[in-house]
Amino acid sequence: MSMARDAPKQGFVMSLKSPTLHMMCGKIAAGKSTLAVRLGAENGALVLAEDDWLAALYADEMRDLADYVRCAAKLRAIMEPHVIALLQAGVSVVLDFPANTVGTRAWMRRVLAASGAEGRLHVLEVADAICLERLRVRNAGGDHPFAATEAQFHRMSAHFELPAADEGFVIERHAPAD
Repeated sequence: MSMARDAPKQGFVMSLKSPTLHMMCGKIAAGKSTLAVRLGAENGALVLAEDDWLAALYADEMRDLADYVRCAAKLRAIMEPHVIALLQAGVSVVLDFPANTVGTRAWMRRVLAASGAEGRLHVLEVADAICLERLRVRNAGGDHPFAATEAQFHRMSAHFELPAADEGFVIERHAPAD
């Protein structure tokens, strides 16, 4: 056998089961990114994080909620064919983009339909007080690409919509972690 074949593989591992698109639904600081990383590791899936991409591509353009909405829409348009191609190639994807509105979830349904992959919508229902405390800690740590204020948290939360059964997702609910 060649050395390349015997060498341990690093990175994500393709699964023999059908590729799955894992989607995240939860308010700011509910734990979506932490769960996304865990799901990626547990499922050998590629994690795509909206915050990282937005920070790299549009950080200097994002000053308010309208800027976020505009830049996030551009990013979804850029990412859509790539996510579909990954899923069609047999790679499971954890999409760490907030599936927090009917409109965003409709985009994710289109990705699922075009790819033929399975889908799991992971829902984190965490009390606002817990999210705000986590947000304060996260902001103080300075490790996150964006430091949302409490006012921004409330503005974003005003648009948050839990998924309805008629949206057609397989939903997995997650209890809040400490």
